[in-house]
Amino acid sequence: MSRYGAMYGPDLTFLGVDRCDLTDTASYAGADVVIVGAPFDGGTSHRPGTRFGPSAIRKACYLPHDGSRPSLALRVDALRDLRVYDAGDVEMFSGDIERSLGALEEAVAAVATSGAIPIILGGDHSIALPDATGVARHLGFGRVSMVHFDAHADTGHSAFGSLYGHGQPMRRLIESGAVRGDRFLQIGLRGYWPGPETLSWMAEQRMRSYEMTEIVARGLDECLTEAYAIAVDDCDGVFLSVDIDVVDPGMAPGTGTPEPGGLTGRQLLDAVRRCCYELPVVGVDVVEVAPPYDQADVTAYLGNRVVLEALSAIARRRTGIPWDPRQPLLDGR
Repeated sequence: MSRYGAMYGPDLTFLGVDRCDLTDTASYAGADVVIVGAPFDGGTSHRPGTRFGPSAIRKACYLPHDGSRPSLALRVDALRDLRVYDAGDVEMFSGDIERSLGALEEAVAAVATSGAIPIILGGDHSIALPDATGVARHLGFGRVSMVHFDAHADTGHSAFGSLYGHGQPMRRLIESGAVRGDRFLQIGLRGYWPGPETLSWMAEQRMRSYEMTEIVARGLDECLTEAYAIAVDDCDGVFLSVDIDVVDPGMAPGTGTPEPGGLTGRQLLDAVRRCCYELPVVGVDVVEVAPPYDQADVTAYLGNRVVLEALSAIARRRTGIPWDPRQPLLDGR
């Protein structure tokens, strides 16, 4: 089958990196990272629009799309220091959630099996189920921990009679055995959902959720240090799932289910950098960027920078050169 191409908008790669075709393994042989678009919002329970997220994230930058982005903080150029390819969008029809999620799982599994790290651009958070499952198919069920930034737990049983949607993927991952409940770390939860029954189920699975009141009281750095230590205990890799609504909607309005009182954009970028520098990250997704509700593209820009921070930290980790954010890099290293 020939490559479908972009489902919505121009057929661009992420900031101009080289293209690959997942049906042709030779096109991404030796890749360190393969970016995959998941333009799907058939799992939303409130406002749709995240189908336009991958295109917005790919192009949200004022600099040339030349396949180069030197990091001031980390002194690497991840798009050149790593072999990064963009496989384009998986064909995901929002009217058929099971078929669409199945197609994405096969795409992610193909990338993970090749030895590359998949970075998936969403799309609503229902895609976390095939994303983490696809990686677990390669590394082993129960061998991948999850670090999950979100305003919402996404552990509901069902919605509108469906077991699949953006409020249920984390429960499905644990029920399937792809990810262990006691290696599931959630950061940034707040608001008025889920209710007591779902919270009891989460406690039974030994999930660890850092609600915003705890983060404010203890400090984000302390909470991350604790969470990241749990994430690497008795697991072979960490999947990082970033829902953009973990950030306060004043800084990230372009999302379908905004919840006031979240992290700042700066806090999220620093947390993602720490995660991908300190931990053995084996997969990343960035979800719930919904351009129809954005203002001046600020949410798309944030999503783009989340991807770049993850890539830059992975590149820095692979250099083996220690990095300390408290120390100036006067020698350029």
